Amino acid sequence: MNVLIEWHYKSKKGTPTVFKSGELPADQALLIAEDLEKTGRTKQIMFTDQFDSSWTIKELKGYLKGIETEPHNIVVYFDGGFDWNTKLAGLGCVLYYNQNGKSYRLRKNATATHLSSNNEAEYAALHLCLQELETLGAHHLPIEIMGDSRVVINHLSEEWPVIEEELYSWANKVEEKMESLGFQPRYELISRKKNSEADRLATQALTGVEITATIERT
Repeated sequence: MNVLIEWHYKSKKGTPTVFKSGELPADQALLIAEDLEKTGRTKQIMFTDQFDSSWTIKELKGYLKGIETEPHNIVVYFDGGFDWNTKLAGLGCVLYYNQNGKSYRLRKNATATHLSSNNEAEYAALHLCLQELETLGAHHLPIEIMGDSRVVINHLSEEWPVIEEELYSWANKVEEKMESLGFQPRYELISRKKNSEADRLATQALTGVEITATIERT
């Protein structure tokens, strides 16, 4: 989770003012806040998350302590490809997350049948990511979802209406899984270049190369 720091400062002569930071990971923001308290000029420090919820230092410490052993700071990359000749879909999933003070990257791909378009493959790839997060035990957290599919990102962020029946069904399926896991998603449309890992996994799936791998990032 990323937050903004709001520092209520009081000068030596008692003049109050408020400073606001840029967006920071919650654990880094907490360290900075603790340093600010040492100045002796702090009236109050508050944090604001991406959903405009406010946190005190005590509340943020409790939150971070509670999620320490669970996957958190989750960033999802997804991509789907569809072969019109074989009617086979390739799904690519990349998850970045922290757990027990370490950072990890999980890569997973899969093939899918009974799909009829590239857009359905994109939705299926995102659903695969959510299934992997469920397997990891992630739940009730804000997550970042990155993809180069304008259709999926704009549908789920409610920028575009979902008209096609098949895609409407997939959108509901993804949102139901999101709600059941208690995720608070933030969607971002990225370039194909920035989504190259998930794209490569989807392509490899179409060529019969299966990949499931998790590594610790240093």
